[in-house]
Amino acid sequence: MTDFLLPDAFEEYSEARKAGFLKVKAAKEQGQKVAGCFCAFTPLEILDAAGLLTVSLCGMSPETIPAAETELPRNLCPLIKSSYGFYLTDKCPYTYFADLIVGETTCDGKKKMYELLGKGKETYVLHLPQGRDVPYALEMWTEELRRFVRYLEERFAVKITDEKLREAIRQRNALREARCRLMELLKADTLPISGTELYTFLDGIGFNFDIKDAIAKTRALADSLSGQQSPAVTPNGKRILVTGCPIGGVFQKVVGAVERAGGNVVCFENCSGIKPARCKVDENADDPIAAIAKAYLDIGCAVMTPDSKRFENLPALAKAFRADAVLDVALQACHTYLIEGRTIRDICKERGVPYMALETDYATADAGQIDTRIAAFIETLGE
Repeated sequence: MTDFLLPDAFEEYSEARKAGFLKVKAAKEQGQKVAGCFCAFTPLEILDAAGLLTVSLCGMSPETIPAAETELPRNLCPLIKSSYGFYLTDKCPYTYFADLIVGETTCDGKKKMYELLGKGKETYVLHLPQGRDVPYALEMWTEELRRFVRYLEERFAVKITDEKLREAIRQRNALREARCRLMELLKADTLPISGTELYTFLDGIGFNFDIKDAIAKTRALADSLSGQQSPAVTPNGKRILVTGCPIGGVFQKVVGAVERAGGNVVCFENCSGIKPARCKVDENADDPIAAIAKAYLDIGCAVMTPDSKRFENLPALAKAFRADAVLDVALQACHTYLIEGRTIRDICKERGVPYMALETDYATADAGQIDTRIAAFIETLGE
């Protein structure tokens, strides 16, 4: 059994972070390979079929941003800076122990960050079509995934068979269905879980390497909540749909502000919520790679031009979850989501759904202002 070294500063870390390091270290010492990824477009089934454990590396904390700013521009998305900072400082167990980091050509900032990341960690970049509506997009993306399969087979001396892919598809579909069922409990009049409780659970389950256990835990939670009302929910509070950028690094500021103002977040449309959970792959397709490509290309994201899938999904979600308003959260310098906010505002206006745009970063300096703005917005929604 190979013994893997911990980072030099390991003893300085919190107990929770130490536990994360030891968990991944143990997995690697048992012969497991670890792949870190950043985006909902990363085809997890292919990594599963190659025998790799997968985990998100998106930075959610401001603590490593100063380190990142020694190499990256200050006026860059905080998620990118935080993620790169965790690599520079060895403070993320998953980045530190990753055998492979999988990037994707989504936003320009991430693409160039991967070039720097690749100087110190093995990094593979998937080339994503920039629009799903062009005739060659699916063909291009399918071939890109075939190229990824060939790379993984050669790099890790494995054979990714159709049988392995179909088993991975079945498991990932089951986890997505369990996540959807849990999130869709918030369509009810009586809310069995608050936005904070839901987000915390979904975020945590993403770090569970045992997919079958993650499925079981998600199903069990949904079973236990059915018909209940969470004490953390404001009875008859305004129902808010959150859309926009990944919100891990601003979650407490934004969702906390909604709940402190007496509102209830009933749907997360963004990458941490229902959008990727509805990415269901055809389990019976003759060509599993083509099926994976088709399903993932249907994920709505502002990196697509036009972002037709998001424009279709958002009104349907607002109706299904009976949202009283849409809160569109964009991270500073995330030009794709900031610019697309204009279209989302117009879509909401056409349908008579109140809309609020919020731009923020990982710092806490604007927390009070956000509380005030969101409270005022919810007050305008009336009784």
